[in-house]
Amino acid sequence: MTKRFFDIVIAGTGLIFFIPVLLVISSLVAILLGRPVLFTQRRPGLKGKAFTIWKFRTMINAVDKAGNLLPDEQRLTRFGRFLRKSSLDELPGLVNVLKGDMSLVGPRPLLIEYLPLYSPEQARRHEVRPGITGWAQVNGRNALSWDEKFALDLWYVEHRSFILDLKILFRTVRKVLVRDGINAAGEATMPKFTGSENRP
Repeated sequence: MTKRFFDIVIAGTGLIFFIPVLLVISSLVAILLGRPVLFTQRRPGLKGKAFTIWKFRTMINAVDKAGNLLPDEQRLTRFGRFLRKSSLDELPGLVNVLKGDMSLVGPRPLLIEYLPLYSPEQARRHEVRPGITGWAQVNGRNALSWDEKFALDLWYVEHRSFILDLKILFRTVRKVLVRDGINAAGEATMPKFTGSENRP
């Protein structure tokens, strides 16, 4: 209850405080990247229940001659990289926090297609609400391997507390300012998860 109350207060206050920033970013995204301004996608949340995540779009809809979307690294613009590095693309996620789909702190919500690929231990990341930031994000973010990220997610599930959440939030601010761990080596973001050797 304390965590949920804290989420509501901080997310609500943050949305009000960032209204001018949200308006400016929305306008720039529409001009530089096109519409829709928001990127929406179904992601698994608490107990694997799907919800729609909201973020500012960071890529253009460039396609090849066959009409297929180009690779991420070709569609990710300089402005899109800035939004990701500054984590400003995550601001609409505060609405997800208010709705109860997400928490400020928790394992990042990944793709629904990954659900059948998890080992039983990895699947425990869905015992808590996904977060805008999390233990893996402040300990390497996309510079980590999938095994390292899942291990950190599980550690958070087993050791979560209000004090730990505060620690993660403070470390998140520092990570955003330093802007490290945005990309995996040789990738625009993070390579796809292809499965665990320990899954049933």
